Amino acid sequence: MLLFGLFLPTVSLAQAVLIHEGPAYQTGICEPSISVNPTNTQNVYAASVLNNFYQSTDGGLSWTKESITSPYGVWGDPCLVTDFKGRTYFFHLSDPEGTNWKSDQILDRMVCQTKDGPNDTFNDGSFTAVNGKKHDKEWTAVNPKNGAIALSWTQFDRYGTEDPECHSRILFSESRNQGESWSTPVEISSFLGNCIDDDGTAEGAVPAYGTKNEVYVGWALDQSIWMSIKNGKRWETRPIARQEAGWTQSYAGFDRCNGMPVTVVDHCKDSPYYGRVYVCWGDQNKKFGGEIYFAFSDDRGKNWSEPQRISQGGKSDQFLPWLTIDPTTGALFAVYYDRRNTQSPTETNTYLAQSTDGGTHWSEFKINNAPFYPSDEVFMGDYNHISAHGGIVRPIWTELRDGKKSIWTYPLDVKFSKHQ
Repeated sequence: MLLFGLFLPTVSLAQAVLIHEGPAYQTGICEPSISVNPTNTQNVYAASVLNNFYQSTDGGLSWTKESITSPYGVWGDPCLVTDFKGRTYFFHLSDPEGTNWKSDQILDRMVCQTKDGPNDTFNDGSFTAVNGKKHDKEWTAVNPKNGAIALSWTQFDRYGTEDPECHSRILFSESRNQGESWSTPVEISSFLGNCIDDDGTAEGAVPAYGTKNEVYVGWALDQSIWMSIKNGKRWETRPIARQEAGWTQSYAGFDRCNGMPVTVVDHCKDSPYYGRVYVCWGDQNKKFGGEIYFAFSDDRGKNWSEPQRISQGGKSDQFLPWLTIDPTTGALFAVYYDRRNTQSPTETNTYLAQSTDGGTHWSEFKINNAPFYPSDEVFMGDYNHISAHGGIVRPIWTELRDGKKSIWTYPLDVKFSKHQ
């Protein structure tokens, strides 16, 4: 068995790369997603609110930008993934009439648009079933064995209402024809949430495929991290960890923030942790402040480790994490905001953490070029993101500086030493 030793960044003094900068509108550019093309890692794709798509053909050192359109509308929550054939999937919320909240049809479905390479254009898109409800906060995953596409999200009976008769629930759908059509959505959450978009709402559903084609979907509700697992045809759901602060968390300069759980699986057959399922999330407590935690399972979700910290910033705040795993090595990478060694309550940096031993040890380093200072008058988004393949690691995040919002990446190329 090949064991992977400590990795060595090939560009130790890399600088963060600006992808897009624009005015600091309340709902301006934010919530970035990024995808490294596994068939050619020099092709890197990214997206941001509201309908921005970016692509790079030099590994993320330079970028072009375009605006994406669809007959079903493009209304934020961008989510990108690229399959093992090089097809890129752009998921987003809907606005069929183009009048946003003035229309009853806004958020009436989940939309998936695809393209087959950097020189292709996105199609009009496919979508999940329309049922008169509001559909929000989607995420996706590709099965590396058969190319199936998983999609999970929150359905609101009526978004934002305090009516106790209205509920939120986690839905799941799958495509087995490269996003051309989708299975009838099924409800996988065992407990109903409210529709307020707070700790009592079922949300933050991020799927992952296991090594035996099982499906994992982690999500948050009522101060707990829940895991829904499909082995065969049945879904089973159980809480796997306590989230003390719950979904809704508070950090200076952010009008809102969350502790979204992110699930990944080790698909590297040479990894000693092959098949391990990881879940990463943010939390707050009196002892450590904001921290980044993870837990893992080595028996397909039956049992879980005790939560462990990724971030080691003392009592300073670390928050809004995303986790990825390089499927060619099993190495873990997490990106998050960090306020260690800062001089003001809102001064913020972006950190990257990595582990090559299944999460036993983590090393962290700062990846932004200069601190930034968010304001609670400007929406910073509900997530950042990170993608990795073949040692090409590309985090992506939002900054606010000098009255402008911006999207950044950091070109980390990783080499591994292998020991027999």
